[in-house]
Amino acid sequence: MTDSGPSRRAVLGGVGLGLAGAGMPLAAQTPAPAPARPLTDPRSRYTSDPFPEQKQPWPGLQSKMTPRPDCGEASYRGSGRLAGRKALITGGDSGIGRAAAIAFAREGADVAINYHPDEEPDAREVVDLIRQAGRRAVAIPRDLRTLQGCEAIVASARRGLGGLDIVVNNAAYQQSKPDIFAITDEQMVRTFETNIYSYFRIARAAAQGMAPGSVILNVGSVNSYDPGEELLDYASTKGAILIFTKGLAKQLAKRGIRVNMIAPGPIWTPLQVAGGQLPGKMGEFGQDTPLGRAGQPAELAALFVTMASDETSFSTGTAVGAHGGKGSP
Repeated sequence: MTDSGPSRRAVLGGVGLGLAGAGMPLAAQTPAPAPARPLTDPRSRYTSDPFPEQKQPWPGLQSKMTPRPDCGEASYRGSGRLAGRKALITGGDSGIGRAAAIAFAREGADVAINYHPDEEPDAREVVDLIRQAGRRAVAIPRDLRTLQGCEAIVASARRGLGGLDIVVNNAAYQQSKPDIFAITDEQMVRTFETNIYSYFRIARAAAQGMAPGSVILNVGSVNSYDPGEELLDYASTKGAILIFTKGLAKQLAKRGIRVNMIAPGPIWTPLQVAGGQLPGKMGEFGQDTPLGRAGQPAELAALFVTMASDETSFSTGTAVGAHGGKGSP
């Protein structure tokens, strides 16, 4: 550099002065650190007290459960991770499906929920919560145990939302029986129609119109790996969901559609009070996990959001567990 030109120090100094003069001090460009968040002991985040014995006719309403499940109604905070997405959730009125619906809406997605017509009171609450988040809500009360029902659910969701790029297969039927001799053929057929036939049919109908980047999430269970002896038919369907997820993921990868499974352990939902536990056993529910308690639906919400978002774009054909330390994966 010649004597007639500005020195390097002068140039840099002038840049600094210019920024300061423009009201943009250099120090202001470094964001202040976020306040520390206190640690939460997972053993005591939710009650570990035994649940009181209670029973409801199937399908059960969480609004009548004691205590009511926590689906994140008051706690989930979104940050736009699913902005503009359009999601269908079966069994979205209560329990795990309700938690996913609330989280998706607060992350910016429009949400359609399917549910059994008898679950209308719970469903109305979820629709209100979705709309309070400023998102479009579509209610689809329909039994999904037939091919026609499944195809109609997908068509209604796509029409009501203006498209579809997230599908959560969550609806389930569960009746505990002490042994195979107590499981009627009617119960066995109903369990398979609800828990695996509907997953297959809804995924097939939805995938035909889903764009690359779309996601299908199937809800399996710890029973997919470690079947409870009183849940023979239910556990069999959950094992089928695991294999269905892995196989479908391989097929739909060619279309750019990811397929994964969420595998919960003991979670406090209406399934438990509507025949999911043997008589007199409600107080034992979740007590044998290493964390010493059952989980709440709200504790799965972030898993659904993460697996539905582009942040997990290389994850397909896999399973993510939430079982309190007991089970796989």
